[in-house]
Amino acid sequence: MNFLAHIYLSGENDHLKIGNFMADGIHGKNFDAFPIDVQKGIRLHREIDTFTDFHPIFRQSKHRLHERYGHYSGVIMDIFYDHFLAKNFSNYSDESLEEFAEHFYKLLDENFEILTPRFKMILPILKEENWLVLYATIEGISHILYNMDRRTRLKSKMQFSAEELKLFYNEFETEFTLFFAEMEEFVKWKIQEI
Repeated sequence: MNFLAHIYLSGENDHLKIGNFMADGIHGKNFDAFPIDVQKGIRLHREIDTFTDFHPIFRQSKHRLHERYGHYSGVIMDIFYDHFLAKNFSNYSDESLEEFAEHFYKLLDENFEILTPRFKMILPILKEENWLVLYATIEGISHILYNMDRRTRLKSKMQFSAEELKLFYNEFETEFTLFFAEMEEFVKWKIQEI
């Protein structure tokens, strides 16, 4: 799961959303300087990642990419699954994807002081390119994958994975739908626990 899914799965708690959003940039267990609900968001993010990485449906999706993309196949699938969430957002939320994204960007602006330096740096790009809405189209996904590939000095070849997305589109979408139903149930339970 990538940014969109992590934010969406956080529910209505703003600080939980922020922690879940920026958790990838926070290593180890030393994050007690953040507000309590941001800490919970970081823990929730890690629980979501573990659930995803070991889930048989996600692994089945990822397997289609493994030969060509190796260990980057999981990263690519995270983006693909966010695409299907974005594309079908009206099935999951009464709020449009555009409204959801706009509210989240505003939330980040209002809580700028608690963001990590990395996320303070990427916030202007996130908003300007409207990443959360970009996920909804194959063209948007291609743009995101190209930018991620650049960060690996084009070694990952992620920019070309939209070919597999198109080739196995129906299979990926069916797998996402089944997987995400289980993920939502898992997160409802996990939020109560953390």
